Amino acid sequence: MKFKNITIAGGGVLGSQIAFQTAFSGYNVKVWLRSEASIGRAKPKFERLKNIYLSSLDEMDNDSSIYYRGFGPKENLTYDKIQEMKDTVIKAYDNILLTTSYSEAFNDADFVIECVAENPTEKISFYEELSKHLPKKTVLATNSSTMLPSSFAKYTARPEKFLALHFANEIWRNNTAEIMGHDKTDQKYYDEVVEFAESINMIPLKLKKEQPGYILNTMLVPLLNSASYLYANGVADIETIDKTWTIATGAPMGPFRILDIVGLTTAYNIVSMSPDASDPESKAYKIATMLKSYIDQGKTGINAGEGFYKYK
Repeated sequence: MKFKNITIAGGGVLGSQIAFQTAFSGYNVKVWLRSEASIGRAKPKFERLKNIYLSSLDEMDNDSSIYYRGFGPKENLTYDKIQEMKDTVIKAYDNILLTTSYSEAFNDADFVIECVAENPTEKISFYEELSKHLPKKTVLATNSSTMLPSSFAKYTARPEKFLALHFANEIWRNNTAEIMGHDKTDQKYYDEVVEFAESINMIPLKLKKEQPGYILNTMLVPLLNSASYLYANGVADIETIDKTWTIATGAPMGPFRILDIVGLTTAYNIVSMSPDASDPESKAYKIATMLKSYIDQGKTGINAGEGFYKYK
């Protein structure tokens, strides 16, 4: 693998996390954003991530039982290494370049990870423009939560170098990277992406065939939709639904806490793609309407300071 220059397209919840983890791992990182307003919205996310990484390192420094896997093998986390990593966090934060320019973002990219909105029309439009700016060498991945790479390959002008690379939220602790090709993905580039994932302290999870939602979201999305429907249909309140899940299963978070981390806009975009989302009697419609009511109030999740719960 010869990746050195990495560009993340999109600075949302996961785009910002992927960019920060990649910069922290020593790569040159640029983040392409649609507008100056998008840059303004992205900057607080990176500030927050810098503080999370520093506080996580402090926690591991003060309590040896605490371990966040995104920082590398536990046996390597000596006192001196943790102090060194704190400097690395600051350098990563300072060196990430945010730009709206296609040329500046992509003209020297070795690897691009697309994290634009979970909307097929927006993704296709982005790929068609992107193909005018990418060097031949560039490998391209989508971080789409639910859509298949084969749906977009023909728009990329490089189907053999295109595949899916999906991360879990809170990448510094939930360090999984699901890697999924399509029927035209060249194994060479698939293997390079696996190697890249390992180099940023992710655990590569190799899918053998295309699956909407990969492994993680195939299991997670039905849970989040079921919880959302229970609330939207007036069966129980948010706290009771979360309490039911955490107490009965031992899970650390309930579905609405997870939704706040995922971001309500992403959840809304996913459920809105359901064929029956326009039918007022359908489950998808009721969930989408409920989510939209929060989004319209600016309550889009943890990065906004409020979603289903308030955050300081």
